[in-house]
Formats: sequence, structure tokens, C-alpha cells
Amino acid sequence: MEAHAGRGGMPSTVAETASGRCRGPARARGALLLTAAGLAVAQGGPGITALGPVRQRWFPGLAGLGKADHVALTFDDGPDPGSTPRFLELLGSARVHATFFLLGSMVARAPGLAADIAAAGHEIAIHGWDHRYLVLRGPRGVRDDMSRARDTVAEVTGAAPRFFRPPYGVLSGGALAAAWWLGLTPVLWSSWGREWKRGATPDSVYATITRDLAGGGTVLLHDCDASSPPGTWRAALGAVPMLLDECARRGLRVGPMRDHVGHLGTGRRPGGQPSAPGPASTII
Repeated sequence: MEAHAGRGGMPSTVAETASGRCRGPARARGALLLTAAGLAVAQGGPGITALGPVRQRWFPGLAGLGKADHVALTFDDGPDPGSTPRFLELLGSARVHATFFLLGSMVARAPGLAADIAAAGHEIAIHGWDHRYLVLRGPRGVRDDMSRARDTVAEVTGAAPRFFRPPYGVLSGGALAAAWWLGLTPVLWSSWGREWKRGATPDSVYATITRDLAGGGTVLLHDCDASSPPGTWRAALGAVPMLLDECARRGLRVGPMRDHVGHLGTGRRPGGQPSAPGPASTII
């Protein structure tokens, strides 16, 4: 069969073969790049919910928006023997319960205190094992971290955690998958005190909280300074009485997440065991 000349005098059949060989690796590289980009988006994409306006507008469940006449009071990073008992004493005097998002590593250091939190009637939730960005860790590492924290907290307190809050409020695809698998409901917040900033005072914390405070909101404070400058917990402690007074003035009840979003928690995890809803029903 006679081959027709292509460009530059090269027979067209030879040119087409060479072109096909070039396009093959190019397409493979393109497919790899697209796959890598897709995995990066899946892993880091959920982190956009760390932006308050984004989650409150598009992901109200993740922002912790619940019953209109109720405010959920939550604390992160404990338990710490040097500060957490002060919060327990204050909340006990006010007859208010809250949700404590505990770090597994902190629970391992002070198991008796973690048990005391649960015994006082407060809700127990998890904040991971270590206070590290989850987007920088692989799915398996994240799942191991969360599973270890959940099991340790449950064993020490006798309470099965229902809610999970990622360190720094930054979610990842791996964290969402792990939460679903472990039967945990991810939740962030709608108002916070930012008491971890240097120079914070009870007044500045209170002003920051009330700037976004509304019925149905979830408030974030910290009962220790495990991941913030030493002593910053004192600003949070001093702001709590002012916050409780303001909520009472507005006719808002204050309590834990379990009383705030009681309509959640009807999903099922692998094996058919009842659990909190997974990422699809809770966040999207």
C-alpha cells in the first residue's frame, strides 16, 4: 500500500503514529494532574468552612445553628487540672451545663478530671487526639487519631462522644470520612471569644462573643491554654458570667449541644448501628 506524504515529506502513516505516541504520555500526565487536583480538593476543600460567613450561610448544621431560644455553650482543648476545675465550679454555681470538646492526649494526662466533667452532667465531645491541622495528615492518620481520641474519652468518662470539632476549626476530606465512619457529628461554632489572642480580657472576650451572639447559636470558648499563650483561659472564665447574664436578659436558655440540636443524630453508620448523621446529611 502506498503511503501518502504528510507535512515535511514524512509519510502520513508514520506521522500519525508518531503523533499518537506523543499524545499518549500527554494524556496520561493530564489524567494524573486532574486526579491529583481532585484529591487535593477533596482533602482540603472542606477547610473553607473554617470561614464563619461561609458555614453560616451554606452549612448551618456545621455552624452549630440549633433551637432559636437556645445557645449552646462549648469549651475546647481540655481537660487541664490548672484551669478546667474553675470552669466546672462556675458552671455548677450557675446550674448550667456545657459541652466540652476534649483532646485525647489531655484526657490521658488527667483521666480523673475528664471523668469529673461527665459526672457533673456536662456533655463530652472530642477535639481529636493532638491539636494538629488535619488537612496536613492523610486519611488513615486522621481516622486513627479520631478513633483513639473517641475510645479513650469514652473509656475514661463512660460517655460515648457524639460530636467532633477539628483542631483550629479546619476540616478535611479525611476528617469528614472518619467522622462518618466513627458515628460522630462534626460541628464548629457561630460565635467565639478569641480569648487565645494575647492581651485578651474578660471584657474583650464578652464583646467579641456578643458581636455575633443570637438565639440558636453555638459559642466557642477554651477552658485551658494547651494551644494558646499561658493564662489566656482566665479571660474566657471572666467572660462566662457576663455571657450568661446577657443570655438571660435576652430570654435565651444556655446548655450543651445535646439540648441544642436534638433533631440530629438519626443517621446510621456501617453495620447498621445508630449514630449521628454523616457529613452528607449534617453539612451539605
